[in-house]
Amino acid sequence: MALLGGLVEHTYLAYVEQVRYNPGRQHRPGRDLRVVLTDRRPVARDADVVELTFRAPDRADLPDWQPGCHLDVHLPSGLRRQYSLCGSPVDRSGYTVAVRRIPDGGGGSLEMHSLAIGTEVAVRGPRNGFPFVSAGSALFLAGGIGITPIIAMVRAARAIGMDWRLIYTGRSRESMPFLDEVELWEPDRVQIRCDDEHGLPSAADLLGAAPAGGAVYCCGPTSMLAVVRGGFADCAAATLHFERFSPPPVRDGRPLRVELARTGRSVVVAADESVLAAVRRVAPDVAYSCQQGFCGTCRVRVLAGRPEHRDHRLTAAERADGDMLICVSRAAETERLVLDL
Repeated sequence: MALLGGLVEHTYLAYVEQVRYNPGRQHRPGRDLRVVLTDRRPVARDADVVELTFRAPDRADLPDWQPGCHLDVHLPSGLRRQYSLCGSPVDRSGYTVAVRRIPDGGGGSLEMHSLAIGTEVAVRGPRNGFPFVSAGSALFLAGGIGITPIIAMVRAARAIGMDWRLIYTGRSRESMPFLDEVELWEPDRVQIRCDDEHGLPSAADLLGAAPAGGAVYCCGPTSMLAVVRGGFADCAAATLHFERFSPPPVRDGRPLRVELARTGRSVVVAADESVLAAVRRVAPDVAYSCQQGFCGTCRVRVLAGRPEHRDHRLTAAERADGDMLICVSRAAETERLVLDL
């Protein structure tokens, strides 16, 4: 075990040095890659989280990735879902993700759990909307399945000798993925909080160990993010980086009407809901994935009206050409949009 740990840490050190001096190596993720499911194993004691590894059909090396990256997975049913990479960035032979089984989660997690070994799927990426900066000191906060991007960051931080701390929360020890590995890390740097043992954590519980002038990286459920964001101003850290699992709240929204040009149907979008949410009431099969404005799955053409772009994906040329991401963007100076749907 000690020898294996040493090999892992040296491997991560080599990876971090490579990224530090070769910042332009990241793969451009705008095309599909075909990959095959080759390995699966449960990584939570209740068996509700499974780790899946995908490899190229010809076993060629896959494009580079860094801690915080995710994949867009195009499932055989047509669903598109995003999953954080949680394997080793230096092992380019495969991409590893971990997925929690959610019976009412829209079908993506159930389909991922049911994929048979040998199934071929298309993926796009890796993309990074949650980048890790390997410098200074950091507090990592993970809630449940939010450990998936955080675990790659902590492994890298351990490898380069960063000053780091981890607080890992979950409903119970049985439900927390990768707990067996986390419990082997330095006990003075790791705190495990289970709701059934400690109750729900407060901002002070989560941010009390934030390093002065350092960074906080947080990934977990909406309730956890709300607590962290609400209490961050009172902690000692300088920067907060987070990744959410659910759509962000609509801020400064105004009601509008959206017309679907191909059917003539229309729907009213409330001030506090997204265009995507409203459109799904009349067109439930409309494509979407991240619901946060960076994957591009919900891109549509605007035929009339002027969009107010709130995404992090479209280029100026794509916006000028009439494209819009309906998961976050709205209407500018108008109460009506006509979409090519």
